[in-house]
Amino acid sequence: MSKKMQHIAVPLISVILGLVLGAIIMLISGYDPIWGYEGLFQIAFGSVKNIGEIFRAMGPLVLIALGFTVASRAGFFNIGLSGQAYAGWIAAGWFALSHPDLPRPIMILMTIIIAVLAGGIVGAIPGFLRAYLGTSEVIVTIMMNYIILFGGNAVIQRVFSKDIMRTTDSSIYVSQNATYQSHWLGALTNNSRLNIGIFFALIAVVVIWFLLNKTILGFEIRSVGLNPHASEYAGMSAKRTIILSMIISGALAGLGGVVEGLGTFENVYVQSSSLAIGFDGMAVSLLASNNPIGIIFAAFLFAVLNVGAPGMNIAGIPPELVKVVTASIIFFVGAHYLIERFIKPKKQVKGGN
Repeated sequence: MSKKMQHIAVPLISVILGLVLGAIIMLISGYDPIWGYEGLFQIAFGSVKNIGEIFRAMGPLVLIALGFTVASRAGFFNIGLSGQAYAGWIAAGWFALSHPDLPRPIMILMTIIIAVLAGGIVGAIPGFLRAYLGTSEVIVTIMMNYIILFGGNAVIQRVFSKDIMRTTDSSIYVSQNATYQSHWLGALTNNSRLNIGIFFALIAVVVIWFLLNKTILGFEIRSVGLNPHASEYAGMSAKRTIILSMIISGALAGLGGVVEGLGTFENVYVQSSSLAIGFDGMAVSLLASNNPIGIIFAAFLFAVLNVGAPGMNIAGIPPELVKVVTASIIFFVGAHYLIERFIKPKKQVKGGN
């Protein structure tokens, strides 16, 4: 089997094994997995509105997964996507609430720019520390998640003006000029929350694929990810590439955050914990093997699981078991070396021994 076919087969086998493991756990827990999965997929695809919700959920997942992919290609594990997304959400939401009368095209453009800048700045901090001080981006980004979470909550509660707040923890809804939801998309999907964020996500897939595969910067990112010392010897600036990759990663997460905030919820509110879409976006990228095109399909699967989770209640199965299925899939993606060994041609296996 060719390497290209392996990249396609491993995620597919991981999904199947994850679903099987989830079914085994349901059986052990005394539930009927066939009935559970039937309820899940019936809810996910049972109405036009829910199909719209699937594509709505895909938007931020794709953008955040792309951010993780860029960092991974540069050799970094960016766990700070939740914080970067929240920063983009708060900054863009604040602007939208403070300038409700701006024309819609200008408003959408400005919220995108502000979200990208906010996420990029937050992403630049661990990138700078790694490039010049050698600190672990894993530790720094984990800590940044908490800094942005609690700092962002304080901004919402204490800095946002009272005239844009509905309660102490939640703002009013943004104006029709600022919401990412669209009347024609809502009418098309029976009043789902499908919004223009899905188009931003698809455009970003093309841009990031082109960046990574067809540009000098993309080549430098991949080279630094493989061997930063060899890249320096070849004349590349590893420090510059590290910082740029983290800025791009954070910028994409920030855009994902504003798509979630102004596209799904249409306001800004205090979070009790780090945004789940940040960690889900990481899982999407891992399932897609950091491939921008594969991220579309992985995000679709995760969106189906999230939207269809309530359907498991039909069989009396806790919807939290969907998270177990998701975790099982990621487990098998992490164990891809075992899967690759079994799907190699026999001659290849013999030759390796």
